[in-house]
Order: sequence, then structure tokens, then C-alpha cells
Amino acid sequence: MESLLHNPYFATAAYFTVSGLAMVLFLAIFELVTRYRVWEELKRGNMAVAMATGGKIFGIANIFRYSIQAHLSLGEALIWATFGFFLLLSAYFIFEFMTPTFNVDQEIAKDNRAIGFIAMVLSIGFSYIIGASLPR
Repeated sequence: MESLLHNPYFATAAYFTVSGLAMVLFLAIFELVTRYRVWEELKRGNMAVAMATGGKIFGIANIFRYSIQAHLSLGEALIWATFGFFLLLSAYFIFEFMTPTFNVDQEIAKDNRAIGFIAMVLSIGFSYIIGASLPR
């Protein structure tokens, strides 16, 4: 398998496939921990949910970008990206904890776009910090 990754076409397809499947899994985990149903809210046109979810998608993809760039093997990149995802997930819980005067999930479910925007920027911002700190 490792020798196949020397072929740039195969390597690109392999990283794309593994990252895509992991992203679906990681988004499902985010769906489990939020108090609103992401896909139902998106169907209703909830822009706050769209921004928060878009930030999570970008954040996960950005962590994978750093991980793929920093590691020689697909398995190693997946391990570090998974670790980075759990750090990003912990940032979500910290954001909720740091706002005791309101509930982040409830505000996003109510289409509070200011909170959705902040959630998006936090996911993106922390993905850069996480990615930059991954070992090379």
C-alpha cells in the first residue's frame, strides 16, 4: 500500500477518500453533541446553523490539510487529524462553557447569526492553531 502512495494520482485519491470519510464521521459526532438537528435546521434555512456547520467543515478540512502535509504516511496523517478533531471538539465545549449567560446551541437553533458567526470563526481559528501545532 505504501508504495502505491508514491503515485501522485493514487495518493491524492487515497487522501481524498480517507479525509472525506473521516469528515462525515466527525460531522456525525458534532451532530450528536449539539442540541439542535443540523440537517433539519439547514432545510429550514437556519443561517446560524449553516455558519456554525460551515466553520466545523472548514476546521476539520484544515486540520486534515496540515496533517497530510506534515506526515509521510496516510495512517499517521489520519491519527494526527483525529487527535486534532478531538481538540476542535473540545473547543466547542469550551465555547459553550465560556458563555454562561446564554446557551450557544439554543441561540444557534434560534438562528442567532451573531452566535453562528462567532462559532464559525472559532472553529476556523482553532483549526489553524491545532494544525500549526501538529508535530512534523
